[in-house]
Amino acid sequence: MNGSYYQNPRFPTIEENSENNTYESGYQAGQLQDMPMQQSYIENILRHNKGKKVKAYVSFPDANEWKDKVFEGTVEQAGRDHLIIRDPNNGHWYLILMIYLDYVEFDEKIDYTEIKFY
Repeated sequence: MNGSYYQNPRFPTIEENSENNTYESGYQAGQLQDMPMQQSYIENILRHNKGKKVKAYVSFPDANEWKDKVFEGTVEQAGRDHLIIRDPNNGHWYLILMIYLDYVEFDEKIDYTEIKFY
């Protein structure tokens, strides 16, 4: 279907080269997990604000009953693809996929620190 007009995207791979113990990207083994993560990513902002009360606005486009839903609670964990919220009122824990997250509303000032790479 694509033919030869458009090239398919190539994403950088991290394949270990056993000869010199480096990855295809040029990083030494063990170096990737030691690299600092940028603070401006959503998961890092949420991670820096653990324990704060939030309202997470979520949309499920294919759902019939729950098109849009709001989850309230405190931020427990955040990852690249998920957010975990605990509702202290009812004791429920929610695992929310970032793909469905529209935005997050905080009840207090958020901690936002940006790391600049030069």
